[in-house]
Amino acid sequence: MDSIRHIFRIGHGPSSSHTMGPMRAAEMFLKKNPSAARFEVTLYGSLAATGKGHMTDAAILGVLSPVTTTEIIWKPKEFLAFHPNGMLFEAFDAEGKKTDSWTIFSIGGGALANETYNENTTTEVYSMNCIRDIQAWCEKTGYSYWEYVEQCEGNTIWDYLGEVWEVMQEAVHRGLEAEGILPGGLGIRRKASDYMIRARGYGSSIKSRGLVYAYALAVSEENACGGKIVTAPTCGSCGVMPAVLYHLKETREFRDSRILRALATAGLFGNVVKTNASISGAEVGCQGEVGVACAMAAAAASQLFGGTPAQIEYAAEMGLEHHLGLTCDPVCGLVQIPCIERNAFAAARALDANTFSNFSDGKHRVSFDQVVEVMRQTGKDLPSLYKETAEGGLAVKYDAHQ
Repeated sequence: MDSIRHIFRIGHGPSSSHTMGPMRAAEMFLKKNPSAARFEVTLYGSLAATGKGHMTDAAILGVLSPVTTTEIIWKPKEFLAFHPNGMLFEAFDAEGKKTDSWTIFSIGGGALANETYNENTTTEVYSMNCIRDIQAWCEKTGYSYWEYVEQCEGNTIWDYLGEVWEVMQEAVHRGLEAEGILPGGLGIRRKASDYMIRARGYGSSIKSRGLVYAYALAVSEENACGGKIVTAPTCGSCGVMPAVLYHLKETREFRDSRILRALATAGLFGNVVKTNASISGAEVGCQGEVGVACAMAAAAASQLFGGTPAQIEYAAEMGLEHHLGLTCDPVCGLVQIPCIERNAFAAARALDANTFSNFSDGKHRVSFDQVVEVMRQTGKDLPSLYKETAEGGLAVKYDAHQ
């Protein structure tokens, strides 16, 4: 497996696969063709189907248009074999002759790949790539998951995770302060600050849950506005981890050093999913985004509360298992309906998974690795209309006038 730095990417929303990935691809192609007179970029499959709502064209044009003329070509019905998020970049000289072309795919979490290049496999940082083996190592040696991360990544990982945690907290703070309408035309008002105010008026139990909702909404609304966030593991699911960790820091006064260790553990579980299945909504549906985020947050919470390796694995397993089959059907191709609410509910479910696992001894019948494989197969079996194409589910049933 590669570094958990690729699970926690710092960037701008609203989508890691549809915004961050295409922007990075455009930057790479421009660097290779700095003297081109004109560019053409063809978007295929899911990128073309929901790209306008996800600001894919704006991300690409923001890189290429200031340099020279760029045309975006949309082909939502054409899916390339490698991945649903295909892009063809072409460069032309002043006489109109094609000088270069590059087909690349945005495979989730901001990462890029094609038949000869894959950012997810360029560096082998971890020798073990399934939780079963890592858990057995932890139980044999007495180390925890975060200590395995430290051994594989080195001490520099803590500086990076410190930056990640800062960006997450800043997104919460900005989101709680901001008001107004989210961009995109759906007329959705920001709700985070209202939820925080209302939550503080209730007793401890409802107040606690309401604040978790508020924190998740805050970050997800920042993402929807193109704000600076951290993929965890994607932009569309970026509100889950910050909500859980920020809530636990505020209510239980966990030190930042312990939060960073929880982030390391969460990144390890997310990395296993990315390696053995997918975190791309266009490839496996929202189970690979919000489902994985819930698993990561559950693992982080369990560690903070002193869970054993088995209990942490169990919490993560429940977080993912109970999101199996979740479709990716964004209304108007925007990361708003149902994405923002899903982040809030997944954050609450992550805390529930932690509580449930910590009441147990960690023993259970279905392992995290088995659920990852089931998720991979479920995503493969899902029709494309439920995988970020806006052709099924809520994306076609929603009626703004009802």
